[in-house]
Amino acid sequence: MSETHAGIENLTEALREAGIRVTRQRAALLSVLAAADDHPDAPELHRRAENEVPGISLSTVYRTLSTLESQGVIQRHQFEGAPARFEPVEAGHHDHMIDVETGNVLEFCSDRIEKLQAEIAAELGYEIVHHRMELYVRKVTGPA
Repeated sequence: MSETHAGIENLTEALREAGIRVTRQRAALLSVLAAADDHPDAPELHRRAENEVPGISLSTVYRTLSTLESQGVIQRHQFEGAPARFEPVEAGHHDHMIDVETGNVLEFCSDRIEKLQAEIAAELGYEIVHHRMELYVRKVTGPA
């Protein structure tokens, strides 16, 4: 089973558990959301779903995203100076870099950063329960 297909099934099951009927329009939204690798905002998800199955309303997109978020299967990211963006919850932890010029969101994982954060928390007498890291970056031109 493909990763996208498994993602669609997970999102579909979450809607059904919340008592939401999975219409053709909602199914198109779930497909678009599961296939996205660029952290789209609600209007962009609406545009993509509308291309697949015309007739989905923006309010349906927002309500569906809200339900999926409350079910814990998608994450809402509110990056500085930008509308909320969405991504399915994945098994592995990752952090984000946001290009301040293009708005592109890049995911990254760093064992060194994770270890350093845990060490700092421990030195201060804490353990990390949850964290989110966002780096706001600009592409460097010329020799690095």
